[in-house]
Amino acid sequence: MRGRGLAIVTVSVAAGLALGALLSPPPADAVAKEIIQLQQQVSILMQNQQTMQNEMTQSFAVLKTLVGQVVDSQNQLAGTVGSMQKTIQNTQANSGSQINTMASQVQALSDSLEDVKARIGKLSGQLATAQNSLQTIDAKVSALGGGQTQPGASSTGPGPGDQQQSGAPNDAPPSQGQTGGAGAPASPSASAPPADLLYTNGLRDFTAGNYDLANQEFQQYLQFYGKTDLASNAHFYLGEIAYVQGRYPAAIGEYNQVLNNYPNSFKRADARLKKAYALLKVHENGPAVAELRRVIRDNPGTEQARKAEARLKELGVRAR
Repeated sequence: MRGRGLAIVTVSVAAGLALGALLSPPPADAVAKEIIQLQQQVSILMQNQQTMQNEMTQSFAVLKTLVGQVVDSQNQLAGTVGSMQKTIQNTQANSGSQINTMASQVQALSDSLEDVKARIGKLSGQLATAQNSLQTIDAKVSALGGGQTQPGASSTGPGPGDQQQSGAPNDAPPSQGQTGGAGAPASPSASAPPADLLYTNGLRDFTAGNYDLANQEFQQYLQFYGKTDLASNAHFYLGEIAYVQGRYPAAIGEYNQVLNNYPNSFKRADARLKKAYALLKVHENGPAVAELRRVIRDNPGTEQARKAEARLKELGVRAR
């Protein structure tokens, strides 16, 4: 447009000069020469205008192509970002599930260590009892041997009362996992597997991820040894198995077994925390928040309390 205007102005000037030359009486040769020069200038201007117009057309075409490429790149970037967001969400979901499984397995290993420590303590106590029994037997045997050398002593050996006393220390100590009273097995049949074997196998299979087999072993343990010290642990791990398998109502039932029937169980804090997690899974947010707050109140400063506070923060709920 600018070049066209310049050409028009130039043509107008040339026309004015030509008109002036016609009106004035200069020589004919000079006028013709000037007219030819003006025509040449006008032609040059017209060529420049055409060149500028072609360049502008080419520039617009290039710009249009660049704009199209930018739009295409933006659309591709938006699609890539969407795919990455979906991938991140899926990764986070899978990571959360794997972390929960690993946490359960680590907890099982920790419990196994505690159980081993407890059993070592029981074995130490049984060993001390056996040593005391042997010392008592040795002392009575020595006393009986000394009594036979005394005048008037009977040579027929100890009497019925002595026999009863010397036989008392030989009573076998209670087997492991059977503590008598509240901890005695619930009348296991003669074919019942040993309590230690059932519980240890259950823990081993749970840690290895063999949840169906571990579920059978813990159920069998409770069938024969439902009143032992480790019965609450068996209920807890049954709840953990149900939680991992997505059977959240069943998990809540097992956690409630620990909370309602075993007031002295050291798994109570874990059971209440995992019960809250299971309640969240079935969208019972109100009861879940109440359970999380109780974990914090009943177990201040513990790992379970810190986990409960973190979950409440994720829910946007105050801890108290």
